[in-house]
Amino acid sequence: MVIAPGAKDDSAGATHDLASGPGSARVIRVAGPASPYDPSYHLLLNTSKIRDLIAAEKPDVLEIHSPYMAAVGALRARRGTYGIRTFQWHSDFIDTYGGVLEDKAPFLPRAAITTATYPLWSLVRSIARRCDATLVASAWQVGKLAAHGVPNVVHRPFGIEHETFSTKRASDEGRRALLDLTGRESAFVCVGIGRFAIEKRWDLVIDAFRAFRSKGHDDAVLVLFGDGPERKRMQERAGDAPVFMPGFSKDRVELATHLANADMLVHGCPFETFGLSIAEAMSCGLPAVVPDDGGANEMHDPESGERYAANDAASCSEAMLRLFDRISLNTRGLRTSASRAASRLPSIFDHFSEQLGLYERLLASRREAK
Repeated sequence: MVIAPGAKDDSAGATHDLASGPGSARVIRVAGPASPYDPSYHLLLNTSKIRDLIAAEKPDVLEIHSPYMAAVGALRARRGTYGIRTFQWHSDFIDTYGGVLEDKAPFLPRAAITTATYPLWSLVRSIARRCDATLVASAWQVGKLAAHGVPNVVHRPFGIEHETFSTKRASDEGRRALLDLTGRESAFVCVGIGRFAIEKRWDLVIDAFRAFRSKGHDDAVLVLFGDGPERKRMQERAGDAPVFMPGFSKDRVELATHLANADMLVHGCPFETFGLSIAEAMSCGLPAVVPDDGGANEMHDPESGERYAANDAASCSEAMLRLFDRISLNTRGLRTSASRAASRLPSIFDHFSEQLGLYERLLASRREAK
């Protein structure tokens, strides 16, 4: 059962059949105001409602997926209404925006930004101390949380759907479908995947792409899959450059087919807690250009991709030029290497099996402690 914010209360919950396997999931919405930055998101402010839903459900495992008001609601749950409580750290903390601000407002000293966000880590430590484990997907986030004194951190990389995101989806028909999004019969297709939010740094990707085209690659196009509050600003930033934004794709097979038939992935965000979209693209055999920081950096495979200095559009453009030259010389080899690197990650089923195994051990320890 998932408790999530929404425009109105839905205590009965909507039931959704799971796309990859038997069973279903129930999503219960708790009414909350729309986020000022992105109205498609709502704020989970009714912590009493969260507490009461937990008491009614009595889950074996109570997972906290946000360090903000959702955490407050979950921490209000009475000890006897759940088995164990865990903290799922899959979205970087508010200091991420300090990093964006540092790049966009260099007149603000780094020390001032760090000082402003540092006290907020006491909230994260408080949540983690009251949980049986804090699960983290990337090694750099493990190090970050450890540096801030967060206890009980467990490294658990995400799994990917290897069968869905596969090199087998590359085909002439798939290539034509991708090119149809651009209105071109032929082109060198760069792609990006992610939410259109300020921390994702699509501004950097667009600037790097424009510079890449100016270096003799005027046949290149950029297709960005996703949506969000920065969409209009990114369209304005692209200007007359061939940048296409077909929106968010709910069809995983369709997205995988587009990735398998593209030529290069360009990723801008240096704050990824894992880099799932990069892993999925590489699983499709797509060579990738990634920043040298965050979870994206951990996804880098030198045999199939290039890195650049995070938050530096000129460095990103240079990495794109290097990768283009390598693709021109050995497309098949790079695609094979990208797919091989992604195959080292667990499947989504292995990921959940390992996580459920951890939960069983924590539940057993809790029972023994009684």
